[in-house]
Amino acid sequence: MFPHLGGQELFVILFLALLIFGAKRLPEVGAGLGKGIRSFKEAIKGADVKEDIEKLENKKINTATSSSPTEETSSKKI
Repeated sequence: MFPHLGGQELFVILFLALLIFGAKRLPEVGAGLGKGIRSFKEAIKGADVKEDIEKLENKKINTATSSSPTEETSSKKI
């Protein structure tokens, strides 16, 4: 993602974050960022699960509607 990001660049970024947020708030900022990333991942997984459930429900509905006419035709033969 960042191919030219070495140790010195990371040090500068961390130093600037320390200056901007301060030593007391930096752990809070990191924790908030971690929680945000975690909730984003869960939301993506939840959306995938919802799509899978909808697909399965649609397949059940399609198989139920396609099996109904065959039952009607078999009952008409008798």
